[in-house]
Amino acid sequence: MNTSLDAGPSNRLAAGPLGRAVVWLVGPRPLRDEVRLRREVDGKIAVVTGASFGVGEATARILAGAGATVVLGARTVERLDLIVAEIAEAGGNAVAVPLDLASEESVKSFADQILTRFGRVDYLVHNAGKSLRRSIHLSYDRPKDLNTTTSANYIGPMRLTLALLPGMRERGCGHIVNVSTAAVMFPVAPKWGFYLSTKAAFDIWIRSVAMEARPDGVTLTSFYAGAMFTRMSAPSGWVSALPGHSARDAGYIVARAIAKKPRTLAPAVVWPLSVLVPLLRTPIEILTTFLYRFLGDTAASLASVKKGDDRVA
Repeated sequence: MNTSLDAGPSNRLAAGPLGRAVVWLVGPRPLRDEVRLRREVDGKIAVVTGASFGVGEATARILAGAGATVVLGARTVERLDLIVAEIAEAGGNAVAVPLDLASEESVKSFADQILTRFGRVDYLVHNAGKSLRRSIHLSYDRPKDLNTTTSANYIGPMRLTLALLPGMRERGCGHIVNVSTAAVMFPVAPKWGFYLSTKAAFDIWIRSVAMEARPDGVTLTSFYAGAMFTRMSAPSGWVSALPGHSARDAGYIVARAIAKKPRTLAPAVVWPLSVLVPLLRTPIEILTTFLYRFLGDTAASLASVKKGDDRVA
């Protein structure tokens, strides 16, 4: 098993016994019933986006290990091929299909290849995403900040859903998992505008779609993830100081979503906060605006602006 599933930045306290105990109490909890997972996914077709690293990779390995045929989608084809080879060596079934959510043609080709080869999709895991923490003045001359977050977090997943959902509804079965972020339930935060707005937009859209698809047998789980120790969260060092899930544990939470099909999975603190935030909106925004003046940009964010690239920050 690739050790990268547990790799990523993590504060010793946050990732240690105390941090893990806090995560276990707060939830959501990973699935531990391997028999139930195998009974659910054995012989089924599962599509996982953003499967080259982190939570997507972990999810793909877990589902393949339980008997599903997994379609891994991402831009890094060489990495996908390596993971597919390792899954095959372990006795599982997986295929790698290139996917660039920023490209309408790529999304269409991805969906067409899946449907041509397998004829159906049983599970669709929307895991791919682009994180961005950057002061807005650093984005004035960077249209790619808007384009990359919108395409990865919103428009691309919408296009993929529109391509695969008709077949699910026609067959009368299927389950979609949207890996979102608990932050969409929290107070609005400075520097996170592009990321949070696009994640919130897709969350609202897919929930609306699910209301129409559920009567036809297609269900949805919205997984509002808390802190996770992955490559995507690496540039924001404060994330590693919070109790959180490893990529492997998060993969097993996705497995819980598939096996048990709850409407939502989220840390327990999300629900009371989601009630309080609208009530306390003005004082929270005043306090956050004050604190913002003391918060700098990450080194990765500043470096990517200087170099003109679109690295996650």
